[in-house]
Amino acid sequence: MSSTESARYTKTAVTLHWLIALAIIGMLILGWSFDDFAPENKAAAFMWHKSIGICILLLSLTRLGWRLTHRAPAYSEGMPKWQQYAAHGVHFLLYTLMIAMPFSGWAMSSAGGHPVVMFGIFPWPDVPVLAALDNHKAIAHTIDQFHKSAALVLAFLVGGHAAAALWHHFFDRDDILLRIAPKPLAGLLNRLRGGLE
Repeated sequence: MSSTESARYTKTAVTLHWLIALAIIGMLILGWSFDDFAPENKAAAFMWHKSIGICILLLSLTRLGWRLTHRAPAYSEGMPKWQQYAAHGVHFLLYTLMIAMPFSGWAMSSAGGHPVVMFGIFPWPDVPVLAALDNHKAIAHTIDQFHKSAALVLAFLVGGHAAAALWHHFFDRDDILLRIAPKPLAGLLNRLRGGLE
């Protein structure tokens, strides 16, 4: 394996990263667009939102398991320590919200008595106990408030994460973005950066 290859995330990590990233961006857009849907289309929009949310939860748990068993490539030696600590902190928060956000949506549906039917094909089980609690409606409302607030935090983190990666690539001119970019995108990014020289 070449030094360039060893400095990259594994193919599995790269694939999971971009699948989850695209799904989260799509979910944030969909979630904030519910009021724009015609009444007859809202049920379908919620069904897609819930179904994709469960997929994000499963992918995120898979990504976390992969990350815990496969060491990430080391940061470049010239990267300041404070940036490394900040990156670790942001990654920790992103992993937390990548799991907490879809789980809270699932829990909210369970407590509110609105079952998840995956892509309109098969039912997804409720979170155990929640629907049976006496105050399940109040619990669903509380979870809903968390879900909406966490969406704002997640959007901020995703935007900051992407901006930092682009800054590293085009201004610090290191390999932070290249090590997680799919190879065709990495080639394009290198050409774009070269064109700025």
